[in-house]
Amino acid sequence: MFKRKDLLGIQELSREEICFILDTAESFKEVLTRPIKKVPTLRGKTVINLFHEPSTRTRVSFEIAGKRLSADTINISPSASSLTKGESLKDMAKTLEAMNPDIIVIRHPIPGAPHFLAQKAKFAVINAGDGAHEHPTQALLDLLTIREHKGKIEGLKVAIVGDIIHSRVARSDIFALVKMGAAVKVVGPPTLIPPLIEKLGVVVEYNLERGIADCDVIILLRIQLERQNRLFFPSIREYSRLYGLTLAKLSKAQKDVLIMHPGPINRGIEIDPQVADAPFSLILDQVTNGLAVRMALLYLILGGES
Repeated sequence: MFKRKDLLGIQELSREEICFILDTAESFKEVLTRPIKKVPTLRGKTVINLFHEPSTRTRVSFEIAGKRLSADTINISPSASSLTKGESLKDMAKTLEAMNPDIIVIRHPIPGAPHFLAQKAKFAVINAGDGAHEHPTQALLDLLTIREHKGKIEGLKVAIVGDIIHSRVARSDIFALVKMGAAVKVVGPPTLIPPLIEKLGVVVEYNLERGIADCDVIILLRIQLERQNRLFFPSIREYSRLYGLTLAKLSKAQKDVLIMHPGPINRGIEIDPQVADAPFSLILDQVTNGLAVRMALLYLILGGES
């Protein structure tokens, strides 16, 4: 069962809670195949999407998820809020609380912002990404995608490749995959691998071909230049040559390997177009599963009726 007021991170969830969320999301995938893709489950509930960073997949999928469940969905961007006038996050939380919303989905550049919001307000909070800390719904949709195509997660070999040090997706995926029994490797240049990351239960590899050898799943990460305050590698061209995934390099992995990416993808940098568009690429499946996972979480947190 899942009986939590908020979803703030993967690290706090038990294996049983994760399985319950995934099972619920699978049931919501059926709704997405109907001619009329709307159910009255959350009629009368109010969902506010508060995104302080640019987003397409996460923000839009949360908006569609709320509307599919018949909730009243409101989007707030920083440029259209009083935050531009100097209002604090605490005061904004109290202002919104006075309007009695049921749940706020927040993305914020500062790690811990969703946790702070959850402590200061009575409404429910879902973390849609806080700085370089966590992105729990991305990890859940990644688990759902892997389980859907492999039939299991436990015992699989998974490589996470790229900008590990700045990636909230990498952290949440590591917490989730290790908790579910997968063997995880992180692959990238030494400057993009956090110190002591092995303590999270992963193996570190600096060579791409060795890192993806015998892997069942490869999760590629975008190079996050916007989060870097110094140059972590000589050039984009060199990074692409050493760590960009091509069909030739992919021959080192399992023949039925799955390729994933949280998006947006940088074609020709971390992933070759031939790999991104291949039949074994699940990038668009992840988008579909993201909608199902976010519908499930809104339903479970807001206590929707069956």
